[in-house]
Amino acid sequence: MEPGLYLDISNEDYHAGAGVSKSQLDDILINPAIFKWRQSAPVDTEKLKALDMGTALHCLLLEPDEFDKRFIVAPDFNRRTTAGKEEEKQFLRGCERSGMTVMDAEQGRKLKLMRESALAHPAARWLLEADGHCEASIYWSDEETGELCRFRPDKFLNGQPVVVDVKKVADMDRFPRHVEEFRYHMQDAMYREGFYRHFSEYPMFIFIAVSETIDCGRYPTRVFQLAEEDTAAGFELFRRSLDTYHECRTTNSWGGIEEITRPAWAKKKDNV
Repeated sequence: MEPGLYLDISNEDYHAGAGVSKSQLDDILINPAIFKWRQSAPVDTEKLKALDMGTALHCLLLEPDEFDKRFIVAPDFNRRTTAGKEEEKQFLRGCERSGMTVMDAEQGRKLKLMRESALAHPAARWLLEADGHCEASIYWSDEETGELCRFRPDKFLNGQPVVVDVKKVADMDRFPRHVEEFRYHMQDAMYREGFYRHFSEYPMFIFIAVSETIDCGRYPTRVFQLAEEDTAAGFELFRRSLDTYHECRTTNSWGGIEEITRPAWAKKKDNV
């Protein structure tokens, strides 16, 4: 894989291909052995068939023309009756060979409302409807380590340096906590670095957060940009994790044994 912009790589080929990604650097930060484990551990394919509302929302917002090719919204069956249960059973049986993900009528209704909520926010709507590329893949060679890095932004705009990332959140009030827990600040820094290496300009990195929890009858939508100090901290984290990955790969030493400590509340009992 050569550095550059690729518009036609499937999501499956991207994740199975060359280069190190942000999610893989997340594993490195936990323990390099987790990176190696994830490459070899078997996957329970039955669990992959379950509906992921985040994936469905991404598709509906960013690639609406693809939604009906990947998802089926079931009719509203009356499960209180024997006839309704039998109709649902026959419907699901007919969907088995489609290879598509099935959601029930309530999930489909909720997903539609979340989409309409996102489009009701003026900044979110402008970003989602602006001309750009969705699910493209960008590769670059890191100057310090020589490692091939990659990222796959939800969307980047044409003609202006803006990268958009859609996040489904359980509770909007917890989104600042999610930035730390899921290292969104490292994602911000890595994606901006990759964009710069290809396009020679640093982009704005914008989060569109859509809540799946109702607040006053609506699904909240907010549009965020990280503060500069958090972006700087994310860049330091990106550099540290990439340097660790490079060292592990060149030495073929991936560690494995982690130290674990008792929780703080248990240690307090020792002093009682």
